[in-house]
Amino acid sequence: MVRYSSRTRMSLCMGILLVLLFFFMKKEAEAEYMKYKDAKQPLEVRITDLMNRMTLEEKIGQMTQIERKVASKEVMKKYFIGSLLSGGGSAPSANASAETWVNMVNEFQEGALSTRLGIPMIYGIDAVHGHNNVYNATIFPHNIGLGASRDPELVKRIGAATALELRATGIPYTFAPSIAVCRDPRWGRCYESYSEDHNIVQEMTELIPGLQGDVPENYPIDFPYVSTERTKVVGCAKHFVGDGGTVNGIDENNTVINFNGLNSIHMPAYLDSIRKGVSTVMISYSSWNGVKMHANYDLVTGVLKKKLKFKGFVISDWEAIDRITSPPGANYTYSVQVSVNAGIDMIMVPFNYGEFIDDLTLLVKKNIVPMSRINDAVRRILRVKFLMGLFENPLADYSLVNQLGSQEHRELAREAVRKSLVLLKNGKDMNEPLLPLPKRAEKILVAGSHAHNIGYQCGGWTIEWRGGSGNITRGTTILEAVKSTVDPLTEVVYNDSPDSEFVESDNFSYAIVVVGETPYAEYYGDNMYLTLPESGVNTIKNVCGKLKCVVVIISGRPLVIEPYLETMDAVVAAWLPGSEGQGVADVLFGNFGFTGKLPRTWFKSVDQLPMNVGDSHYDPLFPFGHGLTTLPNELKAAL
Repeated sequence: MVRYSSRTRMSLCMGILLVLLFFFMKKEAEAEYMKYKDAKQPLEVRITDLMNRMTLEEKIGQMTQIERKVASKEVMKKYFIGSLLSGGGSAPSANASAETWVNMVNEFQEGALSTRLGIPMIYGIDAVHGHNNVYNATIFPHNIGLGASRDPELVKRIGAATALELRATGIPYTFAPSIAVCRDPRWGRCYESYSEDHNIVQEMTELIPGLQGDVPENYPIDFPYVSTERTKVVGCAKHFVGDGGTVNGIDENNTVINFNGLNSIHMPAYLDSIRKGVSTVMISYSSWNGVKMHANYDLVTGVLKKKLKFKGFVISDWEAIDRITSPPGANYTYSVQVSVNAGIDMIMVPFNYGEFIDDLTLLVKKNIVPMSRINDAVRRILRVKFLMGLFENPLADYSLVNQLGSQEHRELAREAVRKSLVLLKNGKDMNEPLLPLPKRAEKILVAGSHAHNIGYQCGGWTIEWRGGSGNITRGTTILEAVKSTVDPLTEVVYNDSPDSEFVESDNFSYAIVVVGETPYAEYYGDNMYLTLPESGVNTIKNVCGKLKCVVVIISGRPLVIEPYLETMDAVVAAWLPGSEGQGVADVLFGNFGFTGKLPRTWFKSVDQLPMNVGDSHYDPLFPFGHGLTTLPNELKAAL
């Protein structure tokens, strides 16, 4: 028998222990290798590997989007929540800084990353005309104004700027663009539509590569694309489909049209969006021929997913599945069943997530919602998350905070305002135009409720869901812009609602009257009359006719102006120009010329509605495409 010394025995034991330790460490390392965490693995391999590891609970969590108000790190971890959002006006605090937003998003993200598989959540927000929920962001003109610009390249640059401001606050996903084709201005969301003409809407889908980045050459056709550069964000084409064609323009109502009509008017921009790599599509609250879109398998799965080959994820609108029934939520389990089976992948719950998760789990266990449908939804959601690089870079930092409301973006917004203005009338006599206005005058009157009100300029979806009044965010009012543009010796007098006596008592050279609609959003904006508010009518009556006047209309759509048109020397449709009112003064005073064209028909009377270009009863006050032009002062002087 060989005898070993105690020291030798100890050395042998240590050696054996080290071998065993190495063996177990090697096995553990092999076991810990997860293909889905390896960015070098092919996309679909990563998705499949992750899905094979996921429980039903984790998969349904990915399909759940909840409002930040009911979220916490604990909720994210417990329910495996796949997405968060800020609804209109939902912010971490009043006037929150970019840093505050970043900190909030990261805190929620840390909760998601602490789950068993560490799947990052994606945070979404309605940045529909700039990063409009956030104080100090650049607010661009609403889509109707951009449609008047006829400038897709401008819209693409706006998309890129908006993406930077989103990333400045740590948010990688916006529910934009709206590619609705508004066929009736009585609709409260008409300003979210670029035009009544689907061709213009199709052109303006250039916002998508602005947000997400240009699809590379030889990239798979009809496949979602998001640049992994942290200057880009996920976009969302909405609202599929026909939301702009509801009867009488009633929001969330019924679009009555045959499939050929739906396909030729409301569908084309979705084809363009998918070709440009749009990553998500949001479903409309509205119905098509009596069938709720959120329950419409034939259109969501049959057309969008199968015929158009859309491979990103489909998301519901806010509490939209509740509204499948009347009254909303009357049979929530049924609503969950039909919406998920219709092909909706992510549900914007946004509050009662426990009920949604429980109901969907039960429906799957009872084979009422097939597991194949769950897997399709989760695969699509993970596809977008992997494509955008969210697994590699789930947390935001402060490197882009200076992009929020930057001067460069404000200059871009100012350019957009200039290009969106439509000159409807210029002079009672064509040979004596009023515009451009002279900068040097003894005294000018600026009047109207909208002349000195950032909230009114911006309209709905600004800081709050329905917008607001006053200095709700940083910007330049039209009054401030006028004062900074005219000659230093010119006296500018402001009166928001002057009476006739005031107008006649002073020796004004001319007047600028700025009136229009007060802010609204969605169904709050449905309006069967489309008249100017009484205060605006009174201001026009008290000023125009007594002074040479230009009336600047701030609105989300054409309004009834025919009864007052004769008294106005000049009329400008300024739409909802946003935070940079200086763009209005730039054109009024001739630093730039008027170039905008009507993106929709300006009717005489609401009795004519709906009325769109090409209709047999077409008899407009100003036709689609109308827009007088002026030369900039520099060019006029050179001629």
